[in-house]
Amino acid sequence: MPQIGHVPPSLIAARAPATYGWAWAAAGLAAALAPALWMWGFTVDDALVPVRYAHHLALGLGWRFNAGGPSSDGVTPLPWPVLLLPAGRWDPMAALSYAKALGLLAWTCTGVGLGVAMGRARACPAWVRGAALLVVALSVPIAAYAVSGMETALATSFATGAVLSVKRPWATAALAGAAASLRPELAPWAFVLAAGTGIAAGWPAGRVAAAASLALGPFVACALVRTAAWGRPAPLALLAKPSDIDHGLVYAEAACVVTLTPVLVFAPRALRRSPRGLAIVAAALVHLAAVVAVGGDWMPYARLMVPVAPSLAWASVLAAEHAAAWASAVRSAVAVALGVVLVARGGTSGRSVGADRAALVRRARPMLAHANRVAALDIGWVGASTGADIVDLAGLTDPVIASLPGGHTSKRVDGMLLLSRDPDVLLLYALAPPPDGDLDRWADLRFARAVEARLAADPVVARHFAPSAWLPLGAAGAGYLALAKRSPE
Repeated sequence: MPQIGHVPPSLIAARAPATYGWAWAAAGLAAALAPALWMWGFTVDDALVPVRYAHHLALGLGWRFNAGGPSSDGVTPLPWPVLLLPAGRWDPMAALSYAKALGLLAWTCTGVGLGVAMGRARACPAWVRGAALLVVALSVPIAAYAVSGMETALATSFATGAVLSVKRPWATAALAGAAASLRPELAPWAFVLAAGTGIAAGWPAGRVAAAASLALGPFVACALVRTAAWGRPAPLALLAKPSDIDHGLVYAEAACVVTLTPVLVFAPRALRRSPRGLAIVAAALVHLAAVVAVGGDWMPYARLMVPVAPSLAWASVLAAEHAAAWASAVRSAVAVALGVVLVARGGTSGRSVGADRAALVRRARPMLAHANRVAALDIGWVGASTGADIVDLAGLTDPVIASLPGGHTSKRVDGMLLLSRDPDVLLLYALAPPPDGDLDRWADLRFARAVEARLAADPVVARHFAPSAWLPLGAAGAGYLALAKRSPE
């Protein structure tokens, strides 16, 4: 007879894998959730632009940035404002919190899935899998954009889900296509990933082509909608921000460092023996080329590289099954050390951006309460401060300004063009407040961006506008000079 309290060895064996799996799921949860919560305060100005579109959609005003203006294609991730509709009637800052929470939920669930996949990859040493999760946790860009309020978190979740499904190429193609619907520059990545996983599965050419076409389907659908609605297949941002290959190269090099996970897949010999791992890395290289082609981005933390960064951690595990232990150890150690150094050198300082932006919105609301039209380069926080029409000096929501020569911070907007738009208030970003707080000395301000520097020096602007307020942004001294339109004499 069995002894009281004796547990049969067969039951112990059955429980061990389950406990092991839960441990890896918990590790994935921690790697995703803890860093994202630490970076909860991070956001970017552009996160508030889709919020304004969603607000007008919820009010039945249509797809437009200005309530009384024409419909415009000012949101690159076309489906994103629709996903924000549940918060469309909320205060803009509350709606931003909704978007941040949505991103946190999506990335946390993805982190659990990544942890479960790591637990099942038993052909790879457990310490290599653990190190890969640690590198994901140390990647500040991944954590920051999980809670930025941008669509990046959802695109990252879809992209990571796609690579975790590489044994099911149809699922990979569908999820990769969903990611490309939110970030158009991911379309080449989605195509190559779907084709590569089909080839790795031994599919015939016809099925590979079908999977690749499926991956492009959502991107093509968005292009067709744009063509029907606004007469062009590409997002307006592509016109407003012409590509700069030189900037794109610098951006891509930095992105491969700060996101950390590319360091883990520097294993060409091992990847050659891992068809699925090779497909993931090949797709990431194609994406890197696309990022260079579009000229990179102006947002912090390598935003355009973030969606594919977690997938490279998974590819490193697939490659490590065929790599020497010492080589995997070196790559893991370098990536972990790099992550620790970047964090120690202030890599998480972006946590204060959200609070600074919210304070700016609170200060600006009384000042802009009676404005009918406001001109600014950074339109996200302005749109959260007022329901007035906004003259977008970057052209991201304005096709006329977008078509002007120059980049998004250097459009050839002069005083006469500004007057033709008839703003009541002009907002100019400066690196420091006026000397001694004297607004009449606003000509001495340092305007770092070409559009604002040009308008500040334009005699037409000086004749028609007068300084009315200084709006500080954060503790570093930067802020916005508000110029009010002079009353006609």
